[in-house]
Amino acid sequence: SRQAMNGARLLLLAAVAALLLTTHGACPGAAPDPDPGFVAAAAPAPVQQPRNETEAAAAVTAEVVTNEYVVMFGRYSTAVQHARSLGTIIGGESGWTLLPRANPAASLPTDFALVRIEAGSGALEKLRRSPAVRNVFPQRRFTFSPLAFESNAQEAERAPPPFANLSLGRQQSAFPDMTELFAGQRVLQASSFHVTDIFNAQSLWQRGVTGAGVRVAVFDTGLHENHPHFRNVREITNWTNENSSDDRLGHGTLVAGVIASHQECDGLAPDAELYIFRVFNKDRVSYTSWFLDAFNFAIHRRVHVLNLSIGGPDFMDRPFVEKVREVSANGIVVVSAIGNDGPLYGTNNNPADQYDVIGVGGMDFSDNLAGFSSRGMTAWELPSGYGRVKPDVLAYADHVEGSRVNGGCRTLSGTSVAAPVVTGIVTLIASSLVVDGRANLINPAAMKQIVMDSAELLPGRNIFEQGAGRVNLMNSYYIAQNFQPHVSLLPDALDFTDCPYMWPYCTQPLYFTSVPVTVNVTILNSITVSSHIDEIAWKAGHNGDLLELSFTYPHDIWPWSGWIGVRVRATAEAADFSGTAEGEIRIRTSAASGGAGRLQEEAVLPFRIPIVPTPPRHRRLLWDQYHSLQYPPGFFPRDVLTDVPNEQFDWNGDHPHTNMRELYAHLRGLGYFVDVLGEPLTCFDANNYGALLLVDPEDDFSPQDVEKLHDDVDNRGLSLLVFADWFNVDIMEKFKFFDTNSKTWWHPQTGGANVPAINNILQPWGVAFGSTVFNGVFKVGANTARFLSGNAIARFPAGGALVSAELVDALTDATADVPVLGLYRTDGGGSLVVFGDSSCLDSALRQTPSCLWLAERALAFANGTLDHTDFDVEPRQRAYSSGQLPTPPRRGDGAPAFVSRTVVHQPCTHHVWSKPAAFDPDFHVDVPLRTLLYPHAATMQSQPQQPQQSPQLQRPAVDAAAATKTVPATKDEGSFYSHLVLYLLCVTVIIALASVVIFNRWATPTADLDTDGV
Repeated sequence: SRQAMNGARLLLLAAVAALLLTTHGACPGAAPDPDPGFVAAAAPAPVQQPRNETEAAAAVTAEVVTNEYVVMFGRYSTAVQHARSLGTIIGGESGWTLLPRANPAASLPTDFALVRIEAGSGALEKLRRSPAVRNVFPQRRFTFSPLAFESNAQEAERAPPPFANLSLGRQQSAFPDMTELFAGQRVLQASSFHVTDIFNAQSLWQRGVTGAGVRVAVFDTGLHENHPHFRNVREITNWTNENSSDDRLGHGTLVAGVIASHQECDGLAPDAELYIFRVFNKDRVSYTSWFLDAFNFAIHRRVHVLNLSIGGPDFMDRPFVEKVREVSANGIVVVSAIGNDGPLYGTNNNPADQYDVIGVGGMDFSDNLAGFSSRGMTAWELPSGYGRVKPDVLAYADHVEGSRVNGGCRTLSGTSVAAPVVTGIVTLIASSLVVDGRANLINPAAMKQIVMDSAELLPGRNIFEQGAGRVNLMNSYYIAQNFQPHVSLLPDALDFTDCPYMWPYCTQPLYFTSVPVTVNVTILNSITVSSHIDEIAWKAGHNGDLLELSFTYPHDIWPWSGWIGVRVRATAEAADFSGTAEGEIRIRTSAASGGAGRLQEEAVLPFRIPIVPTPPRHRRLLWDQYHSLQYPPGFFPRDVLTDVPNEQFDWNGDHPHTNMRELYAHLRGLGYFVDVLGEPLTCFDANNYGALLLVDPEDDFSPQDVEKLHDDVDNRGLSLLVFADWFNVDIMEKFKFFDTNSKTWWHPQTGGANVPAINNILQPWGVAFGSTVFNGVFKVGANTARFLSGNAIARFPAGGALVSAELVDALTDATADVPVLGLYRTDGGGSLVVFGDSSCLDSALRQTPSCLWLAERALAFANGTLDHTDFDVEPRQRAYSSGQLPTPPRRGDGAPAFVSRTVVHQPCTHHVWSKPAAFDPDFHVDVPLRTLLYPHAATMQSQPQQPQQSPQLQRPAVDAAAATKTVPATKDEGSFYSHLVLYLLCVTVIIALASVVIFNRWATPTADLDTDGV
């Protein structure tokens, strides 16, 4: 029959399509999403995985809601279709329930389902094995701590009891209530400045640039309907478990007011179309699924800009991170607060630390960096790599005025209000493009390039404090008028002589045999959402032949952005050289142009790097970063049990350029050269270094590490300095806490430091720390330091010297005179210096007095310039062993599961080092490279009143052949013609399939086919 013939044709065409798709993956350029309003998430950039199974388990179970899972599918479908798919995948398994999500996105296509799976059910394993399921993640519950605080109230810094029940989530600090002020409180005089006046926004309003035509989403605590300050609120949606979209906390109202209020306290873009998403309830609680649904709805509403004045340290919250990337892939500009954990470094919050997001730091109205503004680097790349530059820009964050819940104005301080300032600027820039008929230029990379290229640097501040600097609305507007999509880089130049802006790179010159310097460069491509890095090459300038470079990068740039790891080392010819080496790196990218060819673009990264003769061995120090772990991926508790602000995690990385920054600066000031090792201990040559520093390590050491280090100290003259921290199994059991949000127990993976691992590496010399935790004051001569939550020394060899202190047992409050500092010289010329605490070196703990003096004296002992007598002690005639200080259990000796690790030795990383492609004797400059790149930066006025000649960014000159262009396909560019043929075949098959289906429906009035899974 005709119906049978049509059915046969349909089966035949489907088979052909399946063959093509199986062979080639998918039609080039075809969107996998049936709804054209969505762009399905591409494969995310690889996230560094934990190095052992214990860490991996901790990363998966962190902050989970018991038995609830987010099932991420590979395609968008309706909830009904996903329910059918779940039934098919799970089959007859019992113990699972599909949880309904009653919110505004319920009727729209979605890429996930929320499922409750009881313990012991086989449904979870079936879901994880299904090819239709992209990932299965635990449902998480977030506790809201806004990144702002009342300007007339002091931020509370109440330390919780060390073993109290704690609440987890996307939180940073404890802030006072965001509701109305209490009577009688002291009120600080707010500045009379308003952001609209400072930025001269009125001049743009007079030109018709008011935010009109731009859709802005605000993810926050809601907004009262018919609030008098807003005239263009298009939609208020509630994503919580409460039946109200009203703002019960006041935070979301003020954020929206900074962006778009039109009276009393003016916002920057009063005519912006506001889409309010209430994602936190009155108890400051939210869930992963609420955010995912809200993000999908924002994509469906085709918003242009999305403000997130929230954040947290968990950059491994993969459903959240990947969904933010998908939002960016759909052309939505995400602006987020960098965090209020300054002045400490390494405290960037997520999602502001993502390279596709504009991360905003804070400053005051006197153009001073705000003390509370979080600093870089990003922590994603630690411990093996080096973090990216964040924040991207700075905006006003101190006493910023915005709307109250029911009308009137108030001020808040924090990066939570800096983010909407930038959102308002981005909205005005986008509005100017809408007015000019160039709305197609509104995308995350273009807006980020405009905002950063027009920013002004704060004097005396480095790149990890300010990024590109203070945002400038008028400069942004002028650049936008002549903006052309292009590829750009951050940093835009590697000038290691430009201090203090290029801190820490400018603080230590390169030399032969030093650990290569690593720079993690962010690449932005405003031409297209997805492009490719085709080639990276470099050209030597003045003395550039004394360098070797290595590059690590993903092939794909998505969404709109990516990263390039640049490593630089000096050659053997530079061993006695003193001067600078210059050159430039050229990055060639390409993307489909929509025609018979590919669109190519080249970005240029100039560099200038100082080189010095190789320092003497005793001046060279090696910092072991590889064995320092932080939250996430696991529960690594804070290093001090009491006397600290409300912080339960150790999440700053213990890196010389993050929370150990003051120690690094002190060592450099003493003339030491500090190299950072991001590989196992088997990967460095001990003959190059005077001392190895192990400071607060959390990871275990492999047998190969132990054997190699023993040989280095005993036979190669290497000195070993160890700064440990607290470890006690009973305290760790008590330190576990029940998360009242997720209803789960959290167990620490180690103490403040992994003392069993430290003892394992010290065992060849008969040295061991005990497991009793002490507090008190430690003295050597006239020098003092606080000893907080550290372990005393339990064993030490004969011939060594011990320095004791009268300390208090943290559990029993008993006082004891115990050894805390050990000094020992080996027969092979190496020295051991061990100390039971690292807290006094940690900038995060802000201990006064610190023990930087102790690090200095320990190195002097290792170098032989100080002896035991300089510590007021004499060498012991007999080995020391304390029965009152039991050592912690070692792996396999009865230690609990959470301190037992399976150590797998990792090989050393081998980089491919490249010589320069050519030598350019004319490449030599005598000014900071950023001045060369941006000659307008020094003269551009912060508030120009009249349009001048557009101060568009002057990018590095490139050859004419390397400029943006469409080039014909060649054999060297791959299989373009084969892709073209495949594309035509796919289009033909799709048209044929559609024709048959349409004909069948017209010819046979039967029920609709079940399209689930098609």
